[in-house]
Amino acid sequence: MRVDADCTLNKRSKIPEYNGFLTIDPCADTRKMVYSVLKFSEHQGALMSVEGKVAIVTGAGGGLGKEHALLLASHGAKVVVNDLGGSVDGAGQSDMADQVVEEICDNGGQAVANKASVSDREGAKSILDTAVNEYGTVDILVNNAGILRDKSFKNMTLDEWDLVINVHLNGSAYVTWHAWPIMYEKNYGRIIFTSSVSGILGSFGQSNYGAAKMGMVGMMNNLSREGASHNVRVNCLSPGAATRMTASIPGSEIDADNPEAASHPKLVSPAMLYMASEDAPNGRIIQAAGGNFASNAIYSNTGVSLGENATTEDFFDNAEQVLDLSDAQLMSTFWRE
Repeated sequence: MRVDADCTLNKRSKIPEYNGFLTIDPCADTRKMVYSVLKFSEHQGALMSVEGKVAIVTGAGGGLGKEHALLLASHGAKVVVNDLGGSVDGAGQSDMADQVVEEICDNGGQAVANKASVSDREGAKSILDTAVNEYGTVDILVNNAGILRDKSFKNMTLDEWDLVINVHLNGSAYVTWHAWPIMYEKNYGRIIFTSSVSGILGSFGQSNYGAAKMGMVGMMNNLSREGASHNVRVNCLSPGAATRMTASIPGSEIDADNPEAASHPKLVSPAMLYMASEDAPNGRIIQAAGGNFASNAIYSNTGVSLGENATTEDFFDNAEQVLDLSDAQLMSTFWRE
């Protein structure tokens, strides 16, 4: 494992002033991967301890959400397994959440199901109500629920745009909004938003999905600052795995029911557990896929200062320097000093 020696955190907020780069060696054993991520700290036990914490995982009926719920429960968390049970495009309902709860309980864990839609405001509230009524509080929120309506932008309807934004972005905001005062008042909370390379880098035919996923980064950037003084830490997970959603992409040959070992969703969950832990970072994006882990961040260059008398012609004359990223560094303030 390598951690950039130049990485420092703001003493008050723990928001990175210079984000480092982190990778760990791939490992098929998720428990070993969790240990690898955490072992740079002197407080290994505290980092891994989610025992007794109450966790909500949305969209936990299958794929990534299911693996997140199983891993949290295996480390002693009490888990609210939320899933409407619909298809990849959001249609229909089923008992997927009940099946995950049954698996957790059969293995000695504690879990309860909730089948509300995150995109419905009352449904989002009911997810928190389930946690509070069953376990008394909420400590960890993993916003994972999502759907796809993939089309090129010129062929996409506005209804297809709204559906995806409502589930991913608004749904995450709704559930987080109801969890926020609980965490804020008790000075403890861990919130994870699920972003995507489709937003961070872009992907053809996923403008609705990509916009929602980059919106997660914006929410994280703001809420990580708002919650820092009350020990509410907010991060983003950018995952890659063989799931029902990735299998539905045109041209995909993924078998979501029998994923290949290298693309199994469980290889993402160790990063989630780290961000759910007591010593979680704050305001970070962790990319996770196939046992590979890294940090994503926003960079900026020095640019050019044209002064208060700058003209359009001045900008055009200096456009090449404005776009030159050869001296780019991690961005932590609006302008680099």
